[in-house]
Amino acid sequence: MKKFLFFAVIALLMASCAPKKVQLIDAANFTKEVDGKQVSLFTMHNGDVTMQVTNYGGRVVALWTPDKRGSYEDITLGYDHIDKYLDHPGERYLGAVVGRCANRIAHGSFVLNDTVYSLVKNDGDNTLHGGALGTDNVVWDVVESNDSILVMHVVLPDGQDGFPGNLDITMTYTLTHDNAFRIDYQATTDKPTLCNLSNHTFFNLRGEGKDILRHQLKINSKWALSVDSTLIPDGKFISVKKTPFNFLELHAIGDSIKANDIQLVYGHGYDHNWIISRMTPDKVEYAATLYEPKSRRQVDVYTDQMGLQFYSGNFFEGHVQGKWGPHRYRGAVALETQNFPDAINQENFSKKPVLNPGETYTHTCIYQFSVAPRP
Repeated sequence: MKKFLFFAVIALLMASCAPKKVQLIDAANFTKEVDGKQVSLFTMHNGDVTMQVTNYGGRVVALWTPDKRGSYEDITLGYDHIDKYLDHPGERYLGAVVGRCANRIAHGSFVLNDTVYSLVKNDGDNTLHGGALGTDNVVWDVVESNDSILVMHVVLPDGQDGFPGNLDITMTYTLTHDNAFRIDYQATTDKPTLCNLSNHTFFNLRGEGKDILRHQLKINSKWALSVDSTLIPDGKFISVKKTPFNFLELHAIGDSIKANDIQLVYGHGYDHNWIISRMTPDKVEYAATLYEPKSRRQVDVYTDQMGLQFYSGNFFEGHVQGKWGPHRYRGAVALETQNFPDAINQENFSKKPVLNPGETYTHTCIYQFSVAPRP
């Protein structure tokens, strides 16, 4: 009996040390008709990355990458069933594309060509990520899908959430052979409108159910945007030097997140936009790195956009269960490439998120996954 127990313990220890494999969510969990359109779950694989996406809000549901041992982990927060996204118990924007104007618009209002537009307010007195429906609460049409490419299309109707114009959006998700997740947006309109799309995937490089304070972050930026108590830019620019916002060199997110700084009080942590240091306007360039020392998983972010919103999961409460664990307080990081928040209302921001008929909005964001060399 003792010998049997000995070998049983050895077997359990060996099993616990074995590299973890990808565990796919059953596509049947996402087969449902919503607002008269079919929702599905799509599985993509290329290189060392496996990703599952639903066309409800273009959401990244699962994203598996290897660590230093070749052991896989799902590094994004989400749910294992479409019903939990439809009747979400916690964070609304898990893995979704957000727009038609990402981030906040002050007082839910803006002026365009001498016309005042009043929007749906869904963040106190402000409009956040497009309002009540946005791009995340609608079903996208799937134009093309295979192992490495998923092309989705939607038309946001004139007047949705208060925005003018029929906004015609095509979004392409690509997994590349060198382990990158690339997002390409294109949009046109039949009336002058706002367009500022972004992706709201929540990353935890250790896996769902853990905090991110030991994750290390680098942002290619010397300046961040100062905000008021409602997280609307106040027109000031923060030099990151000698502040908790200095991520010019890789260091732990938890190093300064509890610092006595009014900006961190307003954001309940980090929920701010950094101005990316660029060599060439409108070209895809390096923006940021997220690194987790224990697994040595790393994500490098590249984009052609001006801003990067870094959000440190300050409003997760821990009571909501995800696919593999609870959505803990500060249990994930969002790195959203975009134009600046409330840019339409800010005199100091030169680039407005305005799209006119005859123009095409474009935006590229790349999340490059790797295992970092041993320090």
